[in-house]
Amino acid sequence: MRLSIRGLALAGGLLWGGLMLLVGFLHLIDAGYGVSFLDMTGSVYPGFHAARSLGDWLLGSLYGFVDGGIAGLLFGWLYNLLGGRLHDGSQLQEAHTSAASPAR
Repeated sequence: MRLSIRGLALAGGLLWGGLMLLVGFLHLIDAGYGVSFLDMTGSVYPGFHAARSLGDWLLGSLYGFVDGGIAGLLFGWLYNLLGGRLHDGSQLQEAHTSAASPAR
């Protein structure tokens, strides 16, 4: 079974971007919420800071959407690449063993 790479990229982007949006929104309401998470993502995403501003909130969400999309794309691509090879190998072995066994 093959995965939709486009669908996985979109789902990953929406999930991670949505999470960044949610944590940023909750941080705007309560300054203590998600500070460690936002500091960690700020160390990875250039230009993003855990400041309580709308600009940082939207920038973090955009970074999250792009990052999650790339992760979903890579996961789907690797799954389709490796899953197809592993599945084909097991079919070849089954065909070889059934052909080698004598009919009764």
